[in-house]
Amino acid sequence: MPPKDSWASSAARRRNMQAIRSRDTRPEKLIRSLVHAKGLRYRVAAKPLPGLRRTADMVFRPAKVAVFIDGCYWHGCPAHYVPPKTNPGYWSEKVARNMARDRDTNNQLTAAGWTVLRFWEHESPLACADEISLVLSRLSRSGNN
Repeated sequence: MPPKDSWASSAARRRNMQAIRSRDTRPEKLIRSLVHAKGLRYRVAAKPLPGLRRTADMVFRPAKVAVFIDGCYWHGCPAHYVPPKTNPGYWSEKVARNMARDRDTNNQLTAAGWTVLRFWEHESPLACADEISLVLSRLSRSGNN
């Protein structure tokens, strides 16, 4: 039985959900490795803006680029999100809140002059690394760093 007032539907579900990583996921590590191999340096799990209580997966501070690698389930991927069968009200609402927070984060960073790049966990890590490199190169050429 889960602890009193727990969001989990069972003790086993609670253990399962607590074991899910919020950073250093396999897609993040693959993309970071490829970006690093291109000679690009970044901060990991950093706050792009000091007053914003949100962290990006990769932050290129001088260029003002924030990179997010979103999980298909947690961020509502249009291609792969499957609504949960257990406790659907809670989890669907949680994913909707995550999506709203993602939009708010994009808006706040963009308003502060940042470039926001979002990738889904199912996207090719090589394609993601190439896109990051391309954006940074464009910003560098235009003098925005």
